[in-house]
Amino acid sequence: MRPIDLAAIAILALACSGSDRSNNAIEGPARSTQAVTAQAERQVDSERRLSERGGATRELPAKQILFGDLHVHTTYSPDAFTLALPIMGGEGAHTLSDACDFARYCSEVDFFSFNDHAESLIPDHWQATKEAVRACNASAGATDPDLMVFAGWEWTQVGLTPESHWGHKNVIFLGQEEDELPARAINSRPYGSGIGLFGTVRAAVQARFLDPLNWSQYLDLEWLVDQLEAFPECPRDVPTRELPPDCHENAPSPDVLYHKLDQWGFDALVIPHGTAWGSYTPPTTSWDKALSRRYHDEDKVRLVEIMSGHGNSEEYRSWDNFTKQAKGELVCPAPTADFLPCCWRAGELMRERCGDLPAAECEARVAEAQQLAMRASVAPAFIFPDSQAEDWLDCDQCRDCFKPSFNYRPKESIQYAMSLASAEEIGSDGRPLRFRFGFIGSTDDHTSRPGTGYKQYARKKMTFSPGMTTGMISPRAALDDQMDAQRAQAVDVAKRAMDSERVTSFTYPGGIVAVHAAGRSRSSVWAALQSREVYGTSGPKILLWFDLQNAPGGPAPMGSAVALDEAPRFEVRAAGAFAQKPGCPASSHAALSPARLEALCAGECDNPGELRHPIEAIEIIRIRPGTEGDAGERIEDPWRRFPCEPDPAGCTVTFQDDEFVTSGRDTLYYARVLQPATPAINGDLLRPERDADGNVKTVRPCFGDYRVDPDDDCLAPARERAWSSPIFVDQARGRATGSAGDG
Repeated sequence: MRPIDLAAIAILALACSGSDRSNNAIEGPARSTQAVTAQAERQVDSERRLSERGGATRELPAKQILFGDLHVHTTYSPDAFTLALPIMGGEGAHTLSDACDFARYCSEVDFFSFNDHAESLIPDHWQATKEAVRACNASAGATDPDLMVFAGWEWTQVGLTPESHWGHKNVIFLGQEEDELPARAINSRPYGSGIGLFGTVRAAVQARFLDPLNWSQYLDLEWLVDQLEAFPECPRDVPTRELPPDCHENAPSPDVLYHKLDQWGFDALVIPHGTAWGSYTPPTTSWDKALSRRYHDEDKVRLVEIMSGHGNSEEYRSWDNFTKQAKGELVCPAPTADFLPCCWRAGELMRERCGDLPAAECEARVAEAQQLAMRASVAPAFIFPDSQAEDWLDCDQCRDCFKPSFNYRPKESIQYAMSLASAEEIGSDGRPLRFRFGFIGSTDDHTSRPGTGYKQYARKKMTFSPGMTTGMISPRAALDDQMDAQRAQAVDVAKRAMDSERVTSFTYPGGIVAVHAAGRSRSSVWAALQSREVYGTSGPKILLWFDLQNAPGGPAPMGSAVALDEAPRFEVRAAGAFAQKPGCPASSHAALSPARLEALCAGECDNPGELRHPIEAIEIIRIRPGTEGDAGERIEDPWRRFPCEPDPAGCTVTFQDDEFVTSGRDTLYYARVLQPATPAINGDLLRPERDADGNVKTVRPCFGDYRVDPDDDCLAPARERAWSSPIFVDQARGRATGSAGDG
């Protein structure tokens, strides 16, 4: 095209203004009753095979395992909209109805929820979300629906300091009718802060000058930001039911959120997620401050997302990014075999830059660089704006974790949370207040694709890995210029700079949630979520049962809380996910047009074969919560490990804890089930090269931008897995009490 044509297009586009993206229609019908029944029968057959192991057939429970995703975004979320822009290699709008069709015919999940960011849900979009939930549920039918959808949002809080950071939480609701859902999404913006976190996306609108052929898409993003700014903040200290409909309702901290949800009075769950993800979580942040009756609602916060497309937050490690002394001094720890602090790497990089500086001055600048890196919060790599992502090697990463969250925060891990007990406050059970979470997985998908973890393919579509398609805009363009190549410089934390280059080596297709439900209904799924009879996987549809055999009143499933005065006895049964066949099943081709099937599923669907992956091992983690001592002493990972035979039928193990009674400690146990290693997106993280002593010398990041071929899925072996919810076994007070789901 001639330059004058491009200019004419740009001039014409300037006369236009942006607009909303309307929702499209659901294309596919409900899955047939025969297909849903056949799926359930295959599960029953697998459970029967497991029950026959050891020569004795056990009675099968009258529950079925259903799979879902409780963390799905559309392009109503500004970050999703930005990443869907053409210059980011995006596909354009991802709608509410896209999610319904994808869930049915790409991933074949049984349920999901919408969780667009509350901070950006304008009234029309929240209304459209509610209507889409009802439409998708209506298409499934009232009896034994093939798909169930829940309305919700994400409360996206990000503090600039450990003291002010509460993290992200998904809010979902049982009801779907207008009188069963809030009139507004409740967001986490600080009072008087304008549109808060998402004000930064306006800068992306300027990319239209590099992409004039898609000018209107950038104006549509600008329209959304304008709409956010147009709605005033709701009055404070006014009951939520009395607020006007066209304002944005702020809840800057969890206690305010819980109070407002109480005022509505609807059945709701609040699910923390991405807790150890250091992209936005300041170093040294910990779960400790949340363990109080004010900031932890035991009724609403019954679950935690252990795995998402942003990584695994399960594992505790004893290292720290740095430590803060009593008088406020920041101390950078030396590296170890399993951890390289970014503050230490900052000093090494400074030393490489010293050149002909006097030795004393060089060391002073090394110390200065370390301090500036520690004070840079989530952006230590930006103290040298002219540095490259590769220069920082794998600093601040968990080297021995499975698919870890980026810039890992150990004291925000799930294991650390479960190891805590309050020394000051009592919980509703009359014992020291604790976090008694059930574990789920979900995707945090931002492209209206629930349950993307069925196959490891199409990294640019199935993971959170977009990036600039051109080198004309540097990923560090927003940073200050390097003023002195031989000196580190301070990072303005308030600008919320994020390391967008290395993070795409820590993005994955995401997890999935499984529930043991009494039937195919919204109420049955909700009951399982409430009782914590749930588990998470890293994506595959692994089958998992975990029971306390000698609970009062009979066996108690995962999620139960009981009290015992004898050694607890457990059984774990697991069967791997079905090995996948290529392509999509005939039912998907019959339900969706070829164009829509390709646009949504990218040529691959959940297409199970006849044999399941074997289970390689079952690991048991034992945690004895407490108020004193090191968390590493309270967390035993693994406490027991049971290798399994390579049998597609699965694996069953039994065990008991003979130390429980004599320990005098309340204890929780959960099972982690491993499949053999298979190729996985970002299975090798930053793809490090090591020397003979095991030291990382270079890295090869899996960039999301033009520097890595978009067809390169950065595959490497990883052991996909499932995590059961814990069983909480407390010391009996007088006699054994408790039942499934108590606590």
